[in-house]
Formats: sequence, structure tokens, C-alpha cells
Amino acid sequence: MAIAFVFPGQGSQDVGMGKALADAYPAARAVFDEIDEALGEKLSDILWNGPKDALTLTENAQPALMAVSMAVMRVLEIEKGFSLKDHVTFVAGHSLGEYSALCAAGAFSITDAARLLRLRGQAMQKAVPVGQGAMAALLGVGIDVAVKVAAEAAQGDVCQVANDNEPTQVVLSGHKTAIDRVMDIGKAHGVRRAVLLPVSAPFHCALMQPAADAMAEALSNVAVHAPVVPLVANVLASPITDPQEIKRRLVEQVTGTVRWRECVATMAAGGITDFYEIGAGKVLAGLVKRTAGSVNATSIGTPADIDAAWATLSASRA
Repeated sequence: MAIAFVFPGQGSQDVGMGKALADAYPAARAVFDEIDEALGEKLSDILWNGPKDALTLTENAQPALMAVSMAVMRVLEIEKGFSLKDHVTFVAGHSLGEYSALCAAGAFSITDAARLLRLRGQAMQKAVPVGQGAMAALLGVGIDVAVKVAAEAAQGDVCQVANDNEPTQVVLSGHKTAIDRVMDIGKAHGVRRAVLLPVSAPFHCALMQPAADAMAEALSNVAVHAPVVPLVANVLASPITDPQEIKRRLVEQVTGTVRWRECVATMAAGGITDFYEIGAGKVLAGLVKRTAGSVNATSIGTPADIDAAWATLSASRA
């Protein structure tokens, strides 16, 4: 058995996430306290009590999701004695989840990860005026068709692949005028359904360049260490460990495609048999199964999840 830990991105947040962990384990509570201190505010109060629209704000959702992922990690490490280095072959994360993955693997401190994600969320929101950008999920087609649809819909606007999630789900991002055209153009290319996503900005496209510039500056002032296990990077779909390359790829990721389908395929081809989604929700476990159906995919986000997975995790060796 070979294990990969994967970390969720925006969209997996929900009010109340992480509360059971904090109540059950001092190690988890300490993570939320550390992030509150790093941000100079009680993000944990928004996490556990809402309101939901405050939690959904990009600048809150990004550090909040990292907080839950790291709370799970600290419980595994401190309460259970689990060693990522000894038991896990790869880490990977979907978009902001890369920061969680790197934090789990020792490349970032929790404090630095929280501050970077707060800045990332703010910079992404500011990059494009509200209403000028949009994103749409194409269902029933793969990357090749999605690229054709994006090219046809662009017509001088920005329209590009933001997320290649699994073999039949690709997300496009860009100017709202282009995404509106996608909704009609997709039908001629066999798109079963094009779903406009409830997002506040067009992530992972060229319109995010101001946010990429902001992250380049922020990352230049942060210490990044080599992760204890390789990160399968979103923009490469291949493993990296060099700190300078990690910084470079995190900047590229702001405007580049999250190649999640290929990341999963890379890990499966590298011998991974068991994927564990660490943090809130179950989105990635579903994407993993639809991409590499022969593997096991398990979500760990609550004390009950930890208990259920522990027997298998504790018996594994990387």
C-alpha cells in the first residue's frame, strides 16, 4: 500500500467545519488559535458560527480551509504519532490546497501559510471588478473539447481552462462575456451541461495577473523549506521539492490551470493505491475515484473519520 495525502480547495467550506476536531483534541484547537493570532482576528468564530457569506468570502475561505486541514494533520501527528515522512509518498492540493499540502509537509509554517492565503484571497478578489469575470463547469466532456470551447468562446476576451478536475469535468474561467458564450457554444461540442459557478472572481486565468504579482512579492519574503515528501504541483502535474521552484510554481498557479486530473494520474502511475483527502468535505475523494477508479479514496475531516482511518494509516509505510 502506498499513500498520498491530498488537500481540498475553495468550495469545500461549510460553517461548523473543524469544530468537532477542536472540541475533541487540544492539538487541533491549538491550530485554530495559532491562525487566529497570525491573522489578528477570530477566524475560528466565522468558521464555527458563520455567517456563511462571511466564510465564503475568498479571503476567509482560503485560510479557513487550510486551518481545518492542518488541524487534522496535527491530530494525526501529535495525538496519534503519525509521521508524514514515514507513511506518505506524495502530497498534493487543489488550488489553495497546495498551501495546505506544503504546510503539512513542513515547507511553510502555519502562520506563514495563513497570512499568505489571506493575502492570496484578497489579491484574487481585487484583481477583477465584481461582475466582469465568471467561471463555468463543463460536464460530460474532457480537456480536449474544453480547450476548443474556450478558444471559440474567447472572441477577443480571456477564456481559458482553469481546472481540469477529472475526465468529464473541466472548469473554464475568464471575462463574463466569454463565459456567457460558453453556455451556448458548448452544446455544439457535446457538452452535456455547462454550469455557471457561484464564485466572486474568475480564478486561474490571465485576468488574475495582478494577484500573481502580489503573490510573487509575498512569497519572496517568506521562508520556504524543502517538503519532507514531494509535492505534485498543480501547474506541472509532476513532483517537486526545490523551495525556489515551489515559490515559482505557486505564482504560476494563480493564472494557470489546476491540472488535477493529471496530478491524480501521476500519483496513481507512481504506485499510489490509497488517497486520503485531509480536511473539509469530500470533493477530492470523488474526483480521485472518477480519475483513477482502481484506487481507494478516503476523506478525513472529523474525529470519527480519523478513528475509522487510523488502523489502515498506522499500518502503512512509505
